Amino acid sequence: MINRYEKAPKPVYDELLKLVHDKDYFVLTTNVDHQFQLAGFDKERLFYTQGDYGLWQCSEPCCQKTWDNEETVRRMVAEQRDMRVPTELVPHCPVCGRPMTMNLRCDNTFVQDEGWYAAYSRYEDFLRRHGNAKVVYLELGVGGNTPVIIKYPFWKMTYQNANAFYICINLSESCCPKEIQARAVCINRDVGATLHELCL
Repeated sequence: MINRYEKAPKPVYDELLKLVHDKDYFVLTTNVDHQFQLAGFDKERLFYTQGDYGLWQCSEPCCQKTWDNEETVRRMVAEQRDMRVPTELVPHCPVCGRPMTMNLRCDNTFVQDEGWYAAYSRYEDFLRRHGNAKVVYLELGVGGNTPVIIKYPFWKMTYQNANAFYICINLSESCCPKEIQARAVCINRDVGATLHELCL
């Protein structure tokens, strides 16, 4: 409930939306909490490549399908007693009956359903349309856990497009290769504090 359906306590996502709402933007994120959507970002401009805490999938998985969990999660919160939920609310796959798990890329059982592929296609289309255009690759808080998803591709796309600019805001890991330093800004600072100042 907290990790998917409650809005973040700080206005970081709201302030980011203020900065890009009138731009031709697209968000690629490894976050699975849907804070972008809760802040009002256009769902068609989001790609949650690592999954969605709002979806369950078969733990096996027996199929490449996911199921929305909001109604059941809210019931679990309302009906829990002593940190336990009613047995009938424990999710099981409607196809094979095995226990369900979160739609989270943590091993080789991650389900990429139709929604995942549709979002991936929209992201690829955005990259195609902006391949040689003036574009800013804005990297916010990406760490060393999954740099191949956002950080390294952003560096490569900036290098390949003379009209591209790279910006990284990160409290402790703001950097870029020397090959793009002339078209890059790296800010070693808290993302929230930086965006707040830009919105003033």
